[in-house]
Amino acid sequence: MPKLASRPVLVPGLGLDERSSARLRELLPADVVLLPGMGLSGPVPSLEELAALLRDRLGGGPVLLVGHSQSCQVVAALAGDRRVSGLVLLGPTTDPRLRSVGGLVRRWVATALGERWPHALLALPQWLCTGPRAMRQLWAVASPDRIDVRLRTAGVPVTVVRGTRDRLCAHDWAATVAAAAPRGRLLELPGAAHLSPMTHPEEVAGLVREAAAERRPGA
Repeated sequence: MPKLASRPVLVPGLGLDERSSARLRELLPADVVLLPGMGLSGPVPSLEELAALLRDRLGGGPVLLVGHSQSCQVVAALAGDRRVSGLVLLGPTTDPRLRSVGGLVRRWVATALGERWPHALLALPQWLCTGPRAMRQLWAVASPDRIDVRLRTAGVPVTVVRGTRDRLCAHDWAATVAAAAPRGRLLELPGAAHLSPMTHPEEVAGLVREAAAERRPGA
């Protein structure tokens, strides 16, 4: 098993909390940072303020930031922090095609049908704890963000990961996000949908470990 050169820091997705990565963290030592709309039920501030909250929680580097779903926008905003050695983006959303209610509902239903049950059911109590108000606020804050544009100036390795059954993060959108980063790459998890940290922890742990083992030039 390769020694980790960076400390993984996980940020849960929309409405999720530390329970979403419990099985993953049994396989991989990692910290979890909860933010409003992502495990915390308080009012959701702007994307820049969310990034500042995460920045204040990073501690010493080097750090590998791991975002899931809508937290990918927050971790991408910190790509330029000197402590950040790389990004892993699990199922990044904000595909412009999801901004319409109809498009979002159709893709959410198609993705839900592709999830691995019963592990995906663990999301329900997390969504209830975070609450629909905070989740709506986070969606309103994050969905307009062009993560593909933001990543054009990322100077660190960026690994975009999607499940092959994920309709919220379609293949063409994930490929666009990965291609936007100068050092980006796309990996796909066969049979996974959107809740890969919960349904495919072994595979996710392996790719996060690989990214965290990579040393920065000159380190």
